[in-house]
Amino acid sequence: MSTTDYRERRIRKLVGKAIGDFGLIQNHDRILVALSGGKDSWTLLRVLTRLQERAPVSFSLVAVTVHTGFPGFQTGPMEAWLQEQGYDYRIVKAPVHELMLEKLGPDDTPCSLCARIKRGVLYTQARELGCTRIALGHHREDFIETLLLNQFYNGKIKAMSPLLTADDGRNIVIRPLVYVPEDEIIRYASGAGFPITCCACPACGDQDLKRSRIKQLLSTLEREQPGIKASLLAALGAVEHRHLLTRATMPQAALHDPPCDKADHGRMV
Repeated sequence: MSTTDYRERRIRKLVGKAIGDFGLIQNHDRILVALSGGKDSWTLLRVLTRLQERAPVSFSLVAVTVHTGFPGFQTGPMEAWLQEQGYDYRIVKAPVHELMLEKLGPDDTPCSLCARIKRGVLYTQARELGCTRIALGHHREDFIETLLLNQFYNGKIKAMSPLLTADDGRNIVIRPLVYVPEDEIIRYASGAGFPITCCACPACGDQDLKRSRIKQLLSTLEREQPGIKASLLAALGAVEHRHLLTRATMPQAALHDPPCDKADHGRMV
C-alpha cells in the first residue's frame, strides 16, 4: 500500500465515522459536492467516491464548481481531470466578481458577499439537479476555529454543524470531513495528483487577522499539549446546558432570586 493510499484510508475511515455518527448520507441520496478546486473539496470528492463503492447504502454524486468570474480562474484542468475520472460535474458561472466591484468599497471584506452568492448558486443547482444533500469540505480545524472566533469576538458559543437544514428549509448541508485534521488533508492531497486550482480572488491569500491569531493560538496549544484540538472538537458534542448562561434551558424556579432570610441580607453566601 502506497503512502497516499494509506492516508486516503485513514481519511476514509474518519469520514465514514462522521457519516455514521450524524446520519449524513441516506439510501438513494443524490449529493452535490461543492468543488472549489482546493485541497479540501478535492479530498471530499475522492473520498466520497471511494465510499460510494463500498457503502451499505446507494447514493450518487455530482460535482459543482461555481465559476466566480475572477480574472485568472481557470477551470480547464479541473474539467479535464473530472472527465478523465468519469465524474458527473457542472461548471456554473456566477457574477461574483462583477457584484463585488459594484457593491463593495475599497476597505470592505469580499468573503461574506462571495460566500452568500456561491451558497445561493449551490442551492439553486441542488434543486435543478435533484440533489438531496449538499456536501461542503469543511474539516476539523474549520469547526474549532469557528468556535473560538465566535467565542472570542462575537460572544457566542457557536461553530458549524455536520448536518444542517439551510435557512430556506429545503436544502440539507453536510460536512463529512468534520473529524479529519487539516494536516492529514494537506499530506494526502499533495500526493494524490489533484489539479489544485486557485480561485483567483483578489483577496485570496490575505490573512484575516482574527482567524490567523486563532490558528497560531491553536498551533501553539497543540504543540504544548497534544490532543487540544481533538478535545475542542469533542466539546462541541458534549454541551452541558445546565452549566451555561442559557436562560431558555433553566428551570423557571432558577430564573428568580431565592427568598432571602433577614439575617443573610447583604451577606454573600
